[in-house]
Amino acid sequence: MNYEGLTKLLGKQGFFDLAAVIQLTGERRESIRIQLSRLCRSGKLISLRRGMYAFPEVGTAVSVNPALVANRLYNPSYLSTYWALGFYSLIPEKVVMYTSVTRRVTRSFSNPLGNFQYRTIKKEAFFGYRPVGIGEHKVLVAEPEKALLDLWYLNSGDWNESRMAEMRFQNTKLVDRSRLNDYAERYKSVRLVKAAALWAAFAGKEEEGMIEL
Repeated sequence: MNYEGLTKLLGKQGFFDLAAVIQLTGERRESIRIQLSRLCRSGKLISLRRGMYAFPEVGTAVSVNPALVANRLYNPSYLSTYWALGFYSLIPEKVVMYTSVTRRVTRSFSNPLGNFQYRTIKKEAFFGYRPVGIGEHKVLVAEPEKALLDLWYLNSGDWNESRMAEMRFQNTKLVDRSRLNDYAERYKSVRLVKAAALWAAFAGKEEEGMIEL
């Protein structure tokens, strides 16, 4: 396997893993791993994590989508909490860290495409996400209601009105309050049910411009 052959096989994908190269070439795992490591050292490939690689944009015509990489880097997972809230403009900041939730253990990765964090939620709470068009790809992102609940679940303590105000939530009409309450019940957490109930009052004040920091 040489670099030209690799780009012909996988260049249109932008990024790939070791298993895909083995399946497509039939070469030995250790031999491929060594070759890929050499290509990374020469700058022809980018290492995203152990066993996963991307082509630099100068090497192919494909632009690698970091949000899609976030889904594939550690799966099953979907983008949620701060990143999803920024994506929906529910908070004013556009979050640089790609924050996701997963059923697996908490992990984080840093590579030339960005910083990726994965937080663990219980199996029963792994729902409420959908494919969203970002660039030319469909990326799994939490629904607005689920992004809120994941944030509240993963950050301990009561989410009272002053704490919500500190988050500077905006565009609260994007959150379906009925769905938020239904989803909160599925967590089987009294703390989240209370937070969802408080959200209705908080969102009403935000929409009327009555929230003060």
